[in-house]
Amino acid sequence: MSNPITTYGLTAVPASPTALLTSQSYPKPSPPPSPIPTTATPIPTTPLATRINKYALTHLPEPTYNHSLRVYHYGLAIKNYRFPSHPDFAFTDETYFLACILHDIGTTDENTHSTKLSFEFFGGFLALNLLQSDDTSISTDAGSGAVAPRDQAESVAEAIIRHQDLCVVGNISAVGQLLQLATIFDNTGSYADLVHPDTIKDVCAHFPRHQWSGCFVATIRRENALKPWAHSTALGEEEFPAKVLGNTLMEPYE
Repeated sequence: MSNPITTYGLTAVPASPTALLTSQSYPKPSPPPSPIPTTATPIPTTPLATRINKYALTHLPEPTYNHSLRVYHYGLAIKNYRFPSHPDFAFTDETYFLACILHDIGTTDENTHSTKLSFEFFGGFLALNLLQSDDTSISTDAGSGAVAPRDQAESVAEAIIRHQDLCVVGNISAVGQLLQLATIFDNTGSYADLVHPDTIKDVCAHFPRHQWSGCFVATIRRENALKPWAHSTALGEEEFPAKVLGNTLMEPYE
């Protein structure tokens, strides 16, 4: 019987990316990363992943949906390069996909205005309910289908809630750390040494950015204006948008 902690990415790893990437527990490979096309990191086709993907397609704007899939492919490229076969990162692709495809579900106009919660928190709670229910009142036009085990649903919710919780001390789940690394990579261009340029080119060809940097900054500013207490303000109300707009790594693909 599989261990849900490892299967669903709940293994504790350093929350600080610097601590993680310089730790002797995760030695850096000597060669640089190789190109990894999207065909090498396919989207899972399990009934659960298919159901949630259909939900995302009907609820996320195209730029956000594309961002979510870029995060998926970049994350697996990082995992395959930086943590190959490491038991701490032995979680399923399905679990990581679910976290990626739902991590920004709280940013939609409907969800932003339906709660006083910061988008990551509301998104995590929404994902927790969605993953554990095939009720059409929750799944709506995505229909019914497979339901996630509680441990998997909670791991995904935890990762979503913490995906902007950029700490320098403490721990985070392995799947949450990978989600953070890939999200920050796509949004700001940080950790460019973890992904081959040809991987970026291929991912952006399949899932275009559609001026994502400006779109994301507008989303952040809209939420911060509506909810001055929002967690996004902890990243710096002007500093973080400036990092996103200053993403020179992704500028050629905007």
